[in-house]
Amino acid sequence: MRSRILAHGVAAAVTAALTLAGGQAHAGTAAPDDRTVAARVVTYDASASAEFRAAVDRGAAIWNESVNNVELRPVAAGQRANIRILADDGWPRALPTSLGNGTVYIGRQAVNQGYDTIRISSHELGHILGLPDRKPGPCTSLMSGSSAGVSCKNPYPNTAERAEVEGNFGAVLTRPVGVPDGVLIVN
Repeated sequence: MRSRILAHGVAAAVTAALTLAGGQAHAGTAAPDDRTVAARVVTYDASASAEFRAAVDRGAAIWNESVNNVELRPVAAGQRANIRILADDGWPRALPTSLGNGTVYIGRQAVNQGYDTIRISSHELGHILGLPDRKPGPCTSLMSGSSAGVSCKNPYPNTAERAEVEGNFGAVLTRPVGVPDGVLIVN
């Protein structure tokens, strides 16, 4: 009986800790060798992104198509977003405050020079997801940013960029052999 109470207490503590850290925990009845990766939900508020709203939503969707360990979602009404996205007249930039949190500016200066708005959005969101600029670089590298040139329209992260974001948000939740249902161990 004491071990069952302890097991449920540990599961509750892990769930609470992951919730406070922005992650999600799922208790399950998986087979002993199964591993489940719980995507961390990161919310964004694009209400001040003006004419770039569709590009911001597409940039977030591209990241959601590209990685499994983090999911970008529009913030629910009345909630505080992890990422604020603003339009301004300067150069695009991201100001991360911590992994998955910060402010993105979609600057009209680059758009007026001919840079692609969806690539800009994906690139700046990449900074919030923990990626640095990689300049100079080819168009195949999302994080090469403006160094790939105005003709570059590629909004997708390459294999290395996807892997880095997966690693940044990679909490694997497991239930090893001998651990009862309802208890998760965070690796």
